Amino acid sequence: MNNPKIVMQAKNISKRYGQVTALDGADFELLDGEILAVIGDNGAGKSSLIKVLSGATIPDSGEIMLDGKTVHFHSPIDARRQGIETVYQDLAVAPAMTIAENLFLGREILRPGFLSKFFRLIDKKKMLQEANRHMQDLKIGIRSMQQSVETLSGGQRQGVAVARSAAFARHVIILDEPTAALGVKEGNMVLELIRNIRDKGLPVIIISHNMPHVFEIADRIHIQRLGRRAGVVDPKKVSMSDTVAVMTGAKQPADLGDGLLIA
Repeated sequence: MNNPKIVMQAKNISKRYGQVTALDGADFELLDGEILAVIGDNGAGKSSLIKVLSGATIPDSGEIMLDGKTVHFHSPIDARRQGIETVYQDLAVAPAMTIAENLFLGREILRPGFLSKFFRLIDKKKMLQEANRHMQDLKIGIRSMQQSVETLSGGQRQGVAVARSAAFARHVIILDEPTAALGVKEGNMVLELIRNIRDKGLPVIIISHNMPHVFEIADRIHIQRLGRRAGVVDPKKVSMSDTVAVMTGAKQPADLGDGLLIA
């Protein structure tokens, strides 16, 4: 990447829960057109950091910037209004509803006209067309958008949840453990879907414990440790074992040489 733009940035983020410090002056940067993996041991603060970035948690102090402008999120809805979409591990899909209905859940397309808005007359034909277009754009191979989600495999359900986010995100997509509990084939399908989203110009943040997947897909890896950023590394220049060693405290970030991008 040649001088890529910083799309999202967090500076000196702190969050305490009583006597527990979840984030202790944490910093974060997401670059335009990248897949950034966030890794960390249990209690490192990675989930707290992602909740702050997605609007689910209000930090005690610090600053969040989007395209260089300071933003304040008081809820996930505020983050969504800024074009940030998050897919949590539980997916939040409605199994009995169709794929098209899930894609537009809570954001249904209404028919034109005043009465339609008053009586919420949903344009099912338009939603079906748009659902087909989104799924084809992301190369998700599902036969019919009128299938109920409960008929899909785990990987296909993940695909629906990710496609829903991609349909509405303008700035960032955040994926929490996107390949957890999936088999090899379905996990690879989801990784390819993430690449397709990145290739269409949307930067992606993934939180994952699956280190082989992280090293396969990430352009950069953010290591979270003890409530703050230990470093950002280049997975092409740093081994998986060295990355894990920094994550657990067995090695110092400075030991990584030119593979350490940000200390």
